[in-house]
Amino acid sequence: MNTELIYRNYKGYIRQKILFILIVSLMLVIFIVAGITIGSAHIGINDLLSVFEGKGTNKFSQIIWNIRLPRVLSAVIAGTALSVSGATMQCILRNPLASPVSLGISHAAAFGAAFAIIVFGAGSTHSGTTGMVMINNPYIITVSAFFFSLISTGFILFLAKYRSATPTTIILSGIIAGSLFMAGTSMLQYFADDVQLSSIIFWMFGDLGKAGWNDFYILLIIVIPSLIYFIYHRWNYNVMNSGDETAVSLGVNVERIRVTGMLVASLAAAIAVSFFGIIAFVGLVVPHIVRRFTGSDERFLIPASALFGGMFLLLSDTIARTVLSPVVLPVGILTSFMGAPLFIYLLMKGLRS
Repeated sequence: MNTELIYRNYKGYIRQKILFILIVSLMLVIFIVAGITIGSAHIGINDLLSVFEGKGTNKFSQIIWNIRLPRVLSAVIAGTALSVSGATMQCILRNPLASPVSLGISHAAAFGAAFAIIVFGAGSTHSGTTGMVMINNPYIITVSAFFFSLISTGFILFLAKYRSATPTTIILSGIIAGSLFMAGTSMLQYFADDVQLSSIIFWMFGDLGKAGWNDFYILLIIVIPSLIYFIYHRWNYNVMNSGDETAVSLGVNVERIRVTGMLVASLAAAIAVSFFGIIAFVGLVVPHIVRRFTGSDERFLIPASALFGGMFLLLSDTIARTVLSPVVLPVGILTSFMGAPLFIYLLMKGLRS
């Protein structure tokens, strides 16, 4: 009888988590449709269906295929990359504050972008009366930001390997790397002229308006295999939640899993940051929100974080480009405004419980 009761409770436990994932999946689809249709040029559902059937007007086809759809899908895949990276880092480091920002990866990307703008001249202004800042060679900035993100990751992993890859060592290494790159970015800004300084600040805002189909495809090629890798190792991560000693006794190569997981998580986060700039709090807050519904079971936490992160960033970007329309806010500003109080609430609720 007790065995049957335990089995029923376990089935209910699993059902709740699957239900949460299904609800988030449905919400993600709804927000994708909303993100495509809502904007300064309103597009109805019938217009959207007509465009997908190849019968829509040229105006709506241009808006959907060239502007909104790549932006919406890039928001989903970038949110997935940042949130899954944060969830994995928090697990393998056993530190609730681990994220691409707190480990210095985002700051390294910012330094790389500033380096490209100043050294390679990737920033300029329009020649018109507005003097609007633009990035005239975004892929140089992307490559440079990604390169320095990997340098930061390599630095962290080198120190971790030297000190046997303890969670404390990796966190401290990330703080050191972030501080060094922040200092480097400040130095570059100090020596930059007005145009270069404006371009650096423009890139660092975190803006999905830069998204195009090429960006989305590159993100997809990196992020999907990373997500598959994390899901494949979900049982190892569950065991590591119980402590290194327990994991080793069960046959898990803790050091290898930790270092490889950090490398893959850093790669996924770095590619998102290198394309769209620093988008704060997604990798930190989303795993904590999801953990409230799924617990720390990585079998459900990882896919749920992927879906919820994509939905969260897409919702943030949709609000950012419509709340003050026709003015479009960088999504990084909005995620900071939303993420900071939300994380404080989660922190205080956790402290009281």
